[in-house]
Amino acid sequence: MLTCRVIPCLDVRDGRVVKGVRFQGLRDAGDPAERAAVYAAQGADELVVLDVSATPEGRRTRAPTVRAVREALDVPLTVGGGVRSVDDAAVLLEAGADKVGVNTAAVQRPALLTELAERFGRQCVVLALDAAATEDGWEVVVRSGKERTGMDAVAWAARAEALGAGEVLLTSWDRDGTRSGYDLALIAAVRGAVDIPVIASGGAASAAHLAEALEAGADAVLAASIFHDGDTTVADVKQRLAARGIEVRP
Repeated sequence: MLTCRVIPCLDVRDGRVVKGVRFQGLRDAGDPAERAAVYAAQGADELVVLDVSATPEGRRTRAPTVRAVREALDVPLTVGGGVRSVDDAAVLLEAGADKVGVNTAAVQRPALLTELAERFGRQCVVLALDAAATEDGWEVVVRSGKERTGMDAVAWAARAEALGAGEVLLTSWDRDGTRSGYDLALIAAVRGAVDIPVIASGGAASAAHLAEALEAGADAVLAASIFHDGDTTVADVKQRLAARGIEVRP
């Protein structure tokens, strides 16, 4: 059994880390490179950087931010936001990203996942799937949660795997920033539909929440607010997960 991964997330806008609730009401949370260095020192297994304004503003993720974060890290780095083509992904990978996250553009043109996998290898391709609850399941939302697609989120995860995605970054839009815990049913449903790793995101307030997500089937857990606000550290979370019998990386 693979050890689980604990992954801090940096939502970035205009070169600064921000955090909000359901992608809205964003507040400043520091410098990306400084935050990255702190989390690396605490034992982060990976780091995710999401440019939350790139897609709404119709631009690429800013490569200088990626380079600055890369210089502060010696762990894998996933970058997403504004990736609409193979060339966009190449810019981020050349700037220091190890993996590229794609959300809106993949929904609009699913073949992009195949193109990315064929060019860079599926291990570089992360489907960033934002899901909102409906009466009978979950639907995909895009453009930082501003647009509902009507697409079934679980079915989309399975299709994305078939197209070339090597990992799913699964965010519950309803839980994002709320500190009410992960959507465990969503995690279990997507876990049952794909064979690739699933990163759970949205709603963490404690190490117990992270443990619940892992026990629901996630391979990795992503969190932002609890680390940005100093509620806990990556090292403390790992210690608490290990105390529950969950295998973590040193």
